[in-house]
Parts: sequence; structure tokens; C-alpha cells
Amino acid sequence: MALEAFKATDCSGLVRADFFVTEDNQIYINETNAMPGFTAFSMYPKLWENMGYLIPELITKLIELAKERHQDKQKNKYKID
Repeated sequence: MALEAFKATDCSGLVRADFFVTEDNQIYINETNAMPGFTAFSMYPKLWENMGYLIPELITKLIELAKERHQDKQKNKYKID
């Protein structure tokens, strides 16, 4: 569901998707947060730490992805004279 929201809102890079769960276990997307907190106490890095990524590794990966996106954008630029 988070991936669907990510794609539907044309997100890239780091995003945290927040949800509501009703008493009858229905799940609703609340928001996609394109700039979630990024301290040692924030939920975003804690979620990744749970998946085996420490903050330094996560930052390195995010920088690599940003560079790739930038290179892709540069390939798609056209000059009109």
C-alpha cells in the first residue's frame, strides 16, 4: 500500500507513508511525507534499522539514489535554439 501511494504521488527518494487503521482493521493512507524526521530518534531511520540499515548506510544509499536521479534528469534535457 505504501508503494502504491509512493508511485501514485510520483515520489522519489526518501518518503514515509502514514496510515490510519480503523477498529475493524480497514487501512487508509493518511499522507506521504517527503521529508520525514531523520534523527536517531525519528521513526524513518528506525524503520530502516529494523531492516538492517544503519543511518550512515542509509544516508550513503540515499545519496547514491539522488545522484542516479540527477543523471537521469540530465539525459532528458533538451536545448531549443
